[in-house]
Amino acid sequence: MDYTPLTFAPILKPKVWGGRRLEHWGKQLPAAVNIGESWELADLPPEIENGCSIVDEGTAAGTSLRRLVEQDPEGILGRLSDSCRDGFPLLLKFLDARESLSVQVHPDAAYARANPGAHLKTESWLGLEAEPGAVIYKGVREGVTREDFASAIREGSVIDQLVEVPVKAGDVHDLPSGTCHALGGGVLVAEIQTPSDTTFRVFDWGRTDRELHIEQALECIRFAPPDPTPEAVVIDSGDLRTSLLSKTPFYAVERIENDVKSTIPTATDDAPEVLMMIDGKASLGDTHLPPGRTVLLPAKLAPLELQLDEGSSLLRITVDHDG
Repeated sequence: MDYTPLTFAPILKPKVWGGRRLEHWGKQLPAAVNIGESWELADLPPEIENGCSIVDEGTAAGTSLRRLVEQDPEGILGRLSDSCRDGFPLLLKFLDARESLSVQVHPDAAYARANPGAHLKTESWLGLEAEPGAVIYKGVREGVTREDFASAIREGSVIDQLVEVPVKAGDVHDLPSGTCHALGGGVLVAEIQTPSDTTFRVFDWGRTDRELHIEQALECIRFAPPDPTPEAVVIDSGDLRTSLLSKTPFYAVERIENDVKSTIPTATDDAPEVLMMIDGKASLGDTHLPPGRTVLLPAKLAPLELQLDEGSSLLRITVDHDG
């Protein structure tokens, strides 16, 4: 196989809380529809509707990510091919929250083991746009018990039990499985997560047309304040700055920024990497990366040079698989 950088057609998800700002990030939105999510890289099970990315350029155009992994697991996944037998180990999105998302939680490992239809989900948000006063909700307040929370659900006062965190562009927030959370209105983020679409809602801001999952959620919620997301660590500086934003048991996220035109050699270390363009422009061989574009570098990709225009910023996501 001729290993090249792989780009995929965005999978656009209409949401009641969504908006139109993803048009500014290169997405061609259908008319008169509020789009909440653009799935950039996905390989979920076949029962998930529109849950698998399709290559949109090059010799592999029209091929699904699932098919590529099945045909050539070592070429795409490299040294991770044995531990990632269920498919590609990341799900990457852009989220546009015109309104607040539901208060929700994702299964932890214990719940997922006991309930085969549920899948563990750890995620991280990088703020890209935020209106003045925008917030996220991240974890329950200190001292709140399961009984307190269940009572608040019945009384409609769940928000009072959550930790409210101001958010602005550039902020990073890790949300391990079991963290009760919600993305507030007026925020657009890049989301990096494990490949799961299992979500349990406990509160939906008065919306009545979507199911709540109160009993399941109460089994999964971690009743303790959230661990703080560590400060970004600059691991390289100068005209080209590389900062470690997040490291979980499943993935690591770095931000690469430059002040002048730069050339970076890429080397995948026998494992896949993903680049998400945030600002400026870049090119990788014949692959052009405007803001909002995501590219997968297969494990067996031959070294290439990443050309960055002045004032560019991108995310580099690598896979760990301790989970």
